Parts: sequence; C-alpha cells; structure tokens
Amino acid sequence: MNATAAPAPSRVETLAFLALLAGGCSIAFAPIFVRLSDAGPVASAFWRTAIAAPLLWAWALREGPARTPVSFGPLAGAGIFFAFDLGVWHWSITFTSVANATLLANLAPIFVTLAGWVLWRQQVTRTFLVGMAAAIAGMFILVGPHFAIGGTKLAGDALGAFTAVFYAGYMLSIKRARDEGASTARLMAWSTTITALALLPVALLSPQPFVPQVASGWAVLVALALVTQVLGQGLIAYAFAHLPASLSSVSLLIQPVMAALFAWALFGEAIGPRSSWAARWCSRGSGWRSGEASASTGAKAGDSPRAPRRGRASPDRHA
Repeated sequence: MNATAAPAPSRVETLAFLALLAGGCSIAFAPIFVRLSDAGPVASAFWRTAIAAPLLWAWALREGPARTPVSFGPLAGAGIFFAFDLGVWHWSITFTSVANATLLANLAPIFVTLAGWVLWRQQVTRTFLVGMAAAIAGMFILVGPHFAIGGTKLAGDALGAFTAVFYAGYMLSIKRARDEGASTARLMAWSTTITALALLPVALLSPQPFVPQVASGWAVLVALALVTQVLGQGLIAYAFAHLPASLSSVSLLIQPVMAALFAWALFGEAIGPRSSWAARWCSRGSGWRSGEASASTGAKAGDSPRAPRRGRASPDRHA
C-alpha cells in the first residue's frame, strides 16, 4: 500500500518559516545590545520599548479601528509581565554569561504548561513530565558550577530563571488578549507602551545611568528597539499567522543557540562541553513540552511574539 505523501508547503508557509527563523535570530541580538549599552540594565529595557512604541502605534493606526473590543486586563497584564521580564533579564545578562541568561529565560514553556495545569486543569502528559525533568536537569548542569563560586554569577543565573516565570505570564496574557480578538499590531503597541510606562520610574530611580553617555550609546539602544522589539517580534508575529502552533518552540530554541554564538564571536564567551550538554537537555526538554502541549494549550510555547486567531500567533524572550 502506497503511503499518502504529505502536501508540499505553500510559498506563504515557506516564507513564514523563514520569517520565524529570522525573527528568532533577531531576538537573539537582545543580550548583545544590552551588553554593549552604556545605559543601565533597566534603562536599556525602558528605551527598547519607548523607542519601539511609536513605530508600533503607527503600524496599529494604519490598520484602522479595532474590529473587536478587547478588555484592558490582558493588555495590561502583558505589559506588566513584560516589564518584569525585561527588567529582570537585563540584570541577569550583566551578571552571568549571555548563554546562561538566555537559555534559562527560555525555560518559560515549562511554566506556561504548569500554569495551564494549575489554573485551568489542562491535562499534563507523561511526555511533558519527561521533558520538564530533562529541562530541569539541563538547568542544574548549566548553573552547577556557579553554586560553588556564588556571587554575581549565581545571582545572574537565578535572575535568568525568574525571567522565565515572568515571560510565561507574558505569554498567557498575550494568548488571552488574542483569544479575545486583539490584532498583532494593536496588541504589540499596547503591551509595549505599558511596559515602557512601568519601567520608566524604576529606570529613573535606579543608580545605573538612565541615558547613554556617548552618541554611539543611542545607536545601540535604537538597534535594540528596532532589531529585537520591532523586527524580531514583527517577523515572528507574521510567521505565526501562517504556521501551526507546534512550530512555536522553534522561536524559543533558536534564540539561546544564536545568542551563545553571537556572544562567542563578539565577547569571546567560551561554549564549553558543559554548556553544550546543558543547552541540549534544556532545549530537548522544552521542545518535548512544546510539541506535546501545543495542541492542548493553544500554542503557548511561542505566544510572546505571536498573533493568533485564525492561526496567528510570540523573544522572549526576550530575552
């Protein structure tokens, strides 16, 4: 009996998948720009969103009036969670390696599924439990050496793990807003603006510099906003309008890999055997979780830059 051949992907689906990969690579530049910025970690997070917000509003207004009213709660939740996400993650990047900060932050799918189980009693499968155990094992392999050293590196790893919790909250808020019919542009514009407003007082009160000290510092912040917040998030949002939710894990798992490569090329951060093995375990665990849970959770693994409804969907991460 001849097996039925799978249908060839359409041109739109191929372009969407390429956009997904490009978006993941774009978001991977975020920790690089944070390291290069001479503004403080929280200030960098503020300027990332403050510079991006007008462009996102221009995009949203070009779409015209909203077709479906959306409650303000999910929009505010997305903005507040993203503010915590960026603020905590940027501090993590300054304390630990780019690879550690980015990989730990991208454990968010684990917390998304746990939240779905606790809050909405969604079924947790054995595959998810195996994947979660693998991801946690990878996290301990990654962070293990810093337990002996202590100090700022261990603090940076801890902040990276906390980032994943806030990133998960951001994903859940995004999904709620999109379930209510919010468009990608309007959702990104509102959440980015609320994030900037939430980060502003913290950045002003922080002992770190609020504004760049030299002109080149502004160029870094503009690049952070355009490459990661507008381009990266926008490409992934476009991709998830045309791809199945199961591919959401790609946007998460390509980011720490590319971020580690960029940090190795630009900062000389070594990628040792321990880090490589840890990355494999974390990525496999998150990937198993994403593929298993996407059908039942509505594509939570990549909700942060996505644009759902009609299949649209999140860099994270951030991170």
